[in-house]
Amino acid sequence: MSTGPRGEAATDTDSTTARDTSQPTARTKWFSLGALALGLSMIVLDGTIVGVALPRIISDLHLDLADAQWVNAIYAMIFAALLLTVGRIGDRWGRRRTFVAGVVLFVTSSILAARADSATALIASRALQGVGGALVLPSTLSTVNATFRGRDRATAFGIWGAVMAGMAAVGPLLGGWLTSSFDWRWIFYVNVPIGALVLLGTILWVPETRGAPGRRGVDVDGLLTSGIGLSLIVFGFIEGSTYGWFRPVADLHVGNWTWPTSAPLSPALVALLVGAIFVGLFVVWERHRARNRRDAILDLSLFSVRTFTWGNLTAAAVAAGEFALVFVLPLFLVNVLGLGIMAAGWVLAAMAIGAFVSGAQARHLAARLSPTKVVLLGLALEVAGVAALALLLSSTMPAWAVAVPLVVYGVGLGLASAQLTSTVLADVPPAQSGSGSATQSTARQVGSALGTALVGSTLAAALGHTVATRLADIAGFPAALAAKLTDATAASAGGLIETVRAQGTTGQYGALGPQIADALAEGFADATRIGLGVALAMLLLGLAGAVVVDRVRLS
Repeated sequence: MSTGPRGEAATDTDSTTARDTSQPTARTKWFSLGALALGLSMIVLDGTIVGVALPRIISDLHLDLADAQWVNAIYAMIFAALLLTVGRIGDRWGRRRTFVAGVVLFVTSSILAARADSATALIASRALQGVGGALVLPSTLSTVNATFRGRDRATAFGIWGAVMAGMAAVGPLLGGWLTSSFDWRWIFYVNVPIGALVLLGTILWVPETRGAPGRRGVDVDGLLTSGIGLSLIVFGFIEGSTYGWFRPVADLHVGNWTWPTSAPLSPALVALLVGAIFVGLFVVWERHRARNRRDAILDLSLFSVRTFTWGNLTAAAVAAGEFALVFVLPLFLVNVLGLGIMAAGWVLAAMAIGAFVSGAQARHLAARLSPTKVVLLGLALEVAGVAALALLLSSTMPAWAVAVPLVVYGVGLGLASAQLTSTVLADVPPAQSGSGSATQSTARQVGSALGTALVGSTLAAALGHTVATRLADIAGFPAALAAKLTDATAASAGGLIETVRAQGTTGQYGALGPQIADALAEGFADATRIGLGVALAMLLLGLAGAVVVDRVRLS
C-alpha cells in the first residue's frame, strides 16, 4: 500500500538453523499467529487507509502535489531501505523483541501523524512509521516460519495471505468511514487500540526465536549506501516536476540553505545521479564483503538464479503499477466525480474485495495449472482492468463504472500476488530462502515508492497541458487567468475543482464558474488517463517479466 508486501511466506533464516528460546504448545502457536497477523495487518491497513483520505489531508494541511506524493512514498521508501538490515537485527537480537520494538515505534509514530499540523510533521511521522513497519515485517515472517512445521506451516501462511487481503479490503472502507464520520486523523489513531492488542498477544503467546550465528561483522556501510541511494532516487522522481528535470525551475530550501534557480543543474537530476552512484557503491561493497566472508545485507549470488532475478524485476514493476493506480484514483474520485470520502472508499474496496476472493482460490488454481501460469493470468487481468478503466474514464462517468474494471483488476491482483512469491523463490536454495524473501520484499517496496513518484510526476506534468487545453475551449477566456488556474489545479492536486464547483455562479468567476469547474474536471480526467497509462506500462513490464519467468521454469 503499499500499502506492504502481500502474503509472503518467507523466512529470515532457514528453518533448520533457527534457534527457539521457547517452544509454544499446539494451541498457543495459533494464538501466536493471531498476534503476529494482527501486527502485520497494521502495516497493510496503513498502506490502504491513507490513500482514500489523502484528498481531505491535502485540503486540511494545504499540501501540494509533491507533499502528497511524499506522504505515500516516504513510508514505502524507508520500509524498503531498512528491510534487509532489520532481518539481520532480528536474527541476532531476537525476533519477538524486534517485533515489539517495531509495534511500539509504529503506534507512537501513528499518534504523531494524527497530531501533525503541517506537511513536514506528517511526512516525518510517516517516515517513522516506515521504520516501525520494517522492524515488524521480517520478525513476524521469521517467527511464523520457526514456529510452524509441515501442514501447519502451509495453513499458517494461507491464513496469513487471507488476513493481508482482508485488511486491504477493509482499509479503504475504514478510512472512508473514519474520515467522513470523524476526522482524517483517526486513520492513524486507529493503530493505537490495534497495537495494544498486538502487544498483549505478543507477551502472552509469541515465542522468542533467533537465527543461527551469521558471518562476522555488521554491514553498516551497506545500510548507509543502499538507504541513501534509494532515498535520493525516489526524491529525484518525486521532485522532478517541482524543481525541474534538467535545469532548476524553483528554489529548493533546506533549512537556511538554498539550491537556487541559477544553479546549472536541477536538484532532482543531481539526486538521481548521486543516488545511482550510491546504489552502485552498495553493489560493489556487498561483493567485497562476500569475498571476505563477512556479513552482508544482500546476497548477490542469488541473482545467478534466473527465476529469482526476473521474478524480482516482475515484482518491482507490478508493485509500481499497483501503487500508481492507488495514488491517482482517490484524487479523481473525490475531486472530479465529487464523491464523498466514504463513497470513494466503497469504489476502491471493489478492487480489494476482488483480490480477496481470487487470492483464496489461487492455490487451487495453481494445482490445476501451475504457479507461473496463475501469475500470468492474474497480471493479464490486471492489465485488462486498468486498460478498460483508462478507456472509460471521464469527468461525468458514474461511480459504478469505475468499480467494475476495478473488480477485474482486483481478481487479477489476488491471483498474481498469491503465487508470485513462491514462483520467485522456487529455485532459491533453502539455506538462502531468508535472504531471497527479504530481497523480494525490498523490490516490492522500492517498486511501490517509485510507482507513486512516477505517477505523481506524470500527473503534475500532464495537468499543465490538459487543464490549459480545456480552459482554452471556453470562448474568450483570458490566457493569463487560464495559466493561473492551471497552476492552482496542479498545486492543489485537483482540490480547486470542488471549490470552484461549490461557488457556482456566485463566486469570483461569475456566470463562467460552472464552465470553469467543468473544464478543470475534464482536464484532470484527461491527466488521470495519462497517469493510468503509467500504471498500465508498469504492469505490462511486469507481465513481460512473468513471461520470461514462465519460460525459464519450463526450460
